[in-house]
Amino acid sequence: MFAVEVRDHVMIAHSFKGDLFGPAQALHGATFVIDAAFLAESLDANGVVIDIGRAHQALKEVLESLNYKNLDEVPEFSGINTTTEFLTKHVHDHLAQAARDNRLGRPGPELAAIRVTISESHVARAWYEAAI
Repeated sequence: MFAVEVRDHVMIAHSFKGDLFGPAQALHGATFVIDAAFLAESLDANGVVIDIGRAHQALKEVLESLNYKNLDEVPEFSGINTTTEFLTKHVHDHLAQAARDNRLGRPGPELAAIRVTISESHVARAWYEAAI
């Protein structure tokens, strides 16, 4: 399996509902590092998985709607705990749509999967991987 991975980051604020989250129930900030890996079983005619510049642009586009935002105030997240795990799938879904729309420099069906990893610190991260 071949992969191309791009990285960016966001700075957000949010809070969680539920005793499980202890002090994180209060509004707090986070800086997340987001890695998006695009996987393919073979290289295309150009010898690449996807266009790395287009992949980075697609990641930037989805993160732009999150960066410097209080996620508690984002209407589409109303009533949702915006955990790291939840956000990995949110980002994945947007990148998968970019692949299906052929915005990555290669037809989406030629990609096997996309994995999105979000690091919330140097010791903790979560990821979500699925086919397109």
